[in-house]
Amino acid sequence: MEKARAELREWDDRFERYDGNNPDKYQSQIRSACRRVRNIEDELKRTGVIPLTEYEQLCAALDKAFPTARSKQIVEYQGKCYKKRYLPLDTSRPGKTLYRGQGGYSR
Repeated sequence: MEKARAELREWDDRFERYDGNNPDKYQSQIRSACRRVRNIEDELKRTGVIPLTEYEQLCAALDKAFPTARSKQIVEYQGKCYKKRYLPLDTSRPGKTLYRGQGGYSR
């Protein structure tokens, strides 16, 4: 995971040092490195090597309690209301969703 994060920092540094006029320079490499870090982190969390955050534990409990909850649906759990929402994992430069992300909840 540290190796993947170092690679991401390297691409970010290259982009920061770039003084040309191409705003897309290194963007595909940066996105690829971000995906690699995210995939490694997700796998480590899934196997229990890295503990889940409090929010991730709550989302897991809500997903287990409400497996058929749809986007923007409000559910009540332990006396509190939560709204199901989906966030994209990545977006294009104009802000369009490239592929569907993971679900989460907001209060």
